[in-house]
Amino acid sequence: MTAIYDMTRRVTMHDVNNDAAYDDMDADVQDFFTDSNQQYYHERNQYTIEKLPDKVLRDIFQYLSPKQINQVGLVCKRWRVISQNPGLWKFVSFRPNYGGIQVNPQCIDFFIQLIGTRFSELRIVELATDLITPNVLYELANKAPKLQYLTLDFSTAMQLHDFTDLQSFPSRLKSLTLCLSENIFLEGFLRKVYTFISSVETLHIIGTYEKVEDEEEEVYETVNVFKLKQFLPNLRVVNLWGVPFITDEHVDAISSNCAHLECLCVNYCPKVTGSCLKLVLQRCRKLKTLFLAHTKLDNNIVKMVDWEKTRIEELDIKGTELNSEALISILTRLPHLRWLDASWLENMTDQVLEAWQNSNAMGSLQFLNMDTCDSLNEQALVDMIKRHGHQFHGMCLGGQHKLLEYFWMNMIPQLRNIRVMVMGIAEDCCPKVVAKIHVDQFIDCIAQNCPRLTRLEVRWDDETLRFSDKSSKFIDVLRMKCLMLHSIVLSDGQYYELVRSNFERADRMSVVRTTEMCRTGLLHCSRYFNQLLFN
Repeated sequence: MTAIYDMTRRVTMHDVNNDAAYDDMDADVQDFFTDSNQQYYHERNQYTIEKLPDKVLRDIFQYLSPKQINQVGLVCKRWRVISQNPGLWKFVSFRPNYGGIQVNPQCIDFFIQLIGTRFSELRIVELATDLITPNVLYELANKAPKLQYLTLDFSTAMQLHDFTDLQSFPSRLKSLTLCLSENIFLEGFLRKVYTFISSVETLHIIGTYEKVEDEEEEVYETVNVFKLKQFLPNLRVVNLWGVPFITDEHVDAISSNCAHLECLCVNYCPKVTGSCLKLVLQRCRKLKTLFLAHTKLDNNIVKMVDWEKTRIEELDIKGTELNSEALISILTRLPHLRWLDASWLENMTDQVLEAWQNSNAMGSLQFLNMDTCDSLNEQALVDMIKRHGHQFHGMCLGGQHKLLEYFWMNMIPQLRNIRVMVMGIAEDCCPKVVAKIHVDQFIDCIAQNCPRLTRLEVRWDDETLRFSDKSSKFIDVLRMKCLMLHSIVLSDGQYYELVRSNFERADRMSVVRTTEMCRTGLLHCSRYFNQLLFN
């Protein structure tokens, strides 16, 4: 009995010693993990965004829009101070109708105070009607010395402020944009600023073309162009977009005082017939870009212009009613032409295209838009691309139901330098495309032959396109071969979803878009695209 008691006592003591050893080991392990966690969190805290210097945060905030900068300023006091740095407010739009910041009319006095602090580094600013006041303009003139681009939007004005006391106006402007109202006359305001705008090189006068519903509706001349041109001797770019009262006399008056004019745009000015062109081209020897889209060009007047003596490199005659003879007269006498928008022309025929090629005036052409030119036949376009395809960087041949799979499969290999390409016809256009398009062959052909492609638009709908689950392989090839591709516009449907998901898996989120939200053109290829931007 005594022996059994001793054995039990030893075993019990052994278990107690083992438990103590296990407890010591658990404590060591717990200390180890505790120390590791503390070290991990310590290292993690060293690299949080709070540890970034103010300069780095300011550089990050520069990629945000003014609205987003306002939002990040609500995060904490430090971010608020950084967000108010004048260097972040170089471009600001105060036009809420175009995505700009809304300024409460009751806070205009506070806004005026901010001009001398937060907005002292302004270079580009857009003002809505409520903010175009003598006090605001005075503060901009005196406390924003770097301001060079100014937009004054009067389009929603019911009445103007009293500018009798206006004594100062920004005097270092390079670009001035005036958005007109239908019946608000600006002469009283402009009379006060004429002496301050002599440095302006780019003038935008944006009219009310979209608001005029009836052609017989009375149109008011809300700006005195004849007087305005006397105070703008340094103009290089003039954009009179959609101004219903602009005539050839106004264009002629502007050119008479602009020896340095390089770009003239009168798109959507329905009273321009072209009678001013001969004098304009004689006076403005530096004129290289001429945009005449949707004007009422007269055939006989246009043929009398000495086109061969000009340096025109970019021409827009979209939507005009020029006949075939007038088109031949223009195109065959422009040897320096590199950019042409001849879309929506009923009289752009095979004969015009043949005469143009035979004149050897197409040798410099790089960008060509012949969207929805229904009078053209497939063979004429085949001959043109075989002869000049290697020199094209941009081509829009959408809206033509005759150009189907056979045409594109044979022509794409000829367009090895192409960067922008538009093909296909929208589903709501007539006549309806009956033949099926094997889109996988298109995609593979483009991937193998067009490595420089940056923008592609395919307008055929799902009912016309033929594709399958294996189409992803061809999309992969396109994505890997065309590394510069940053825009694909497709008709909304199953194929659009397939391409979009493929690019999103490769972290290229904003490449694929739908035709309902985006359209591809060639305007961005114009040398004066940035100067012609407004809104």
